[in-house]
Amino acid sequence: MSFTLEQLRGFVAVAEEGNFGRAAARLRITQPPLSRQVQKLERALEVELLVRTPRAVLLTPAGEAFLPEARRLLSLAAAAPITARNAARGTAGTLRIGFTAISALTVLGTWIRTIAQHLPSVELTLTEMVSRDQVDALLAGDIHVGLARGVPASEVLRVRRVHTESLILACPRGHALAELGRPPSLVDIGRHDVVNYAPVTARYLQELVISCFHGAGVEPRYVQQVGQVHSLLALVDAGVGVGLVPRSAARLRLPNLAFTEIAGLRPDIVETHCVWRSAHNNPALESLLRLTEPAP
Repeated sequence: MSFTLEQLRGFVAVAEEGNFGRAAARLRITQPPLSRQVQKLERALEVELLVRTPRAVLLTPAGEAFLPEARRLLSLAAAAPITARNAARGTAGTLRIGFTAISALTVLGTWIRTIAQHLPSVELTLTEMVSRDQVDALLAGDIHVGLARGVPASEVLRVRRVHTESLILACPRGHALAELGRPPSLVDIGRHDVVNYAPVTARYLQELVISCFHGAGVEPRYVQQVGQVHSLLALVDAGVGVGLVPRSAARLRLPNLAFTEIAGLRPDIVETHCVWRSAHNNPALESLLRLTEPAP
């Protein structure tokens, strides 16, 4: 079965006008080639679509069923070039974004609003994954861009810093560190049990916490290791120990949690980067990177 767009246009015009002469005038052709177009379409479909009567041309049951499909095919054909041009310009297409749980509280929301406003025809797929898994997904082509921590730039991957924040202390309500009347120092915190991050799934935060304590000359007792910030908060809420978390984690409230500043830490010590493949060919990604590029 094969038919052309011209044959579909001819059939739709005749069906809507109910007359070959008026349909031919509408299409700015003569009546004989229009009749041949409809006949070829009927042969291709192996059904009769139209019946001529003395007063009008009527649709057969097959013609009535085929008419909305013919209109739909013509609409898709008209829209296809626009879709292709939009995709080439980066205003259409798909974007698969990987993100960490904490970046969902900071950068991701801004990105989603930016895409909705400026790239409304881009289809989004959002997948939560730890930074290490994002790198694997980028290299495999499973995602186009990630919001991750601790990923070094390379010939294969490009990296841009998109957010910074401080570390704060999470502790149980009523804990001695929350009752000091001042922000505790790392020395103060090191006297208590500390929940830290796992060295593989949360390497960036684990190394950051260790380096902070090491820089203060403190060797705390690490009682548990977890792979996600929200898991650390759950253990702190249960009274397992205290923990250092990015400031944005304070939005995750649990019944027994308290948060406090930590004395002596830089306010931009925690970084989030967007990461993408250097050799990508996704115009929608280029549009997102351009729209979210920090001001000089």
